[in-house]
Amino acid sequence: MRLALLALLTSGPAHGYELKQALENLLGAAYPQPNVGQIYVTLGRLEKAGLIEGEDVEQSDRPNKRIYRITAAGRETVDAWFEEPTAEPRVRDEFFMKLALAPRTGTANPIALINKQRRHYLNTMRDLSKLAAVEDRDNRVAQLLIEGAMLHLQADLDWLERCQEELE
Repeated sequence: MRLALLALLTSGPAHGYELKQALENLLGAAYPQPNVGQIYVTLGRLEKAGLIEGEDVEQSDRPNKRIYRITAAGRETVDAWFEEPTAEPRVRDEFFMKLALAPRTGTANPIALINKQRRHYLNTMRDLSKLAAVEDRDNRVAQLLIEGAMLHLQADLDWLERCQEELE
């Protein structure tokens, strides 16, 4: 969340609700909606770190609002973030840990775990398909997010099939 907020501030000053709205508009309904409280906590931390500066703006008919601007250090942080590749493929997978430990502990059947996980992935894919059908077609970022999630799920389903073949 912190780097996404910093990146949004590179296009100009904003207050927390504007940043929340910008994330929601950009990513659509497929991405978990940010909590405004989390946004303001993160903005406070970014300000303490010197990556942004906040300024209170008086409003006659409402409580004052705080407008945030990115600092030079914040801009450097965003630039470095865009330069770095994203983390490698996940090898610390919670489901795989369950699958590996099930036979050793005797507390769960590996094939039952696979079937339960498969149902979960299929339900998630169905939900994403419904979401893709109602998501704004002009919001290509949101459509790409949904498509990427579905492709990852398909790969996970293929991997579950492989696990089941090995374990039967």
